[in-house]
Amino acid sequence: MTTSNGSAAGVVLRVRLVSGDSIDVTYEDPGAEDDDALVDHVVSTLSGDSGVLRCRHGDRLLVLYARGVAVIEVAPRGAVL
Repeated sequence: MTTSNGSAAGVVLRVRLVSGDSIDVTYEDPGAEDDDALVDHVVSTLSGDSGVLRCRHGDRLLVLYARGVAVIEVAPRGAVL
């Protein structure tokens, strides 16, 4: 699941935080076989209290902690970042 330029493909997630705020982030995993496997990895990681994902919000690195996440939405075509 890599792009034509060799970089890792990713999925765009809309994350609703416990505070009620939401943010769109991109999560990439070069080892994922397809989009479904990538989403499964995100869900399994964030299902535990100690789950942490390294994501991107635009050009910024963002560390997403499971304890602050209320809902994850997967964008079918990607959100505008």
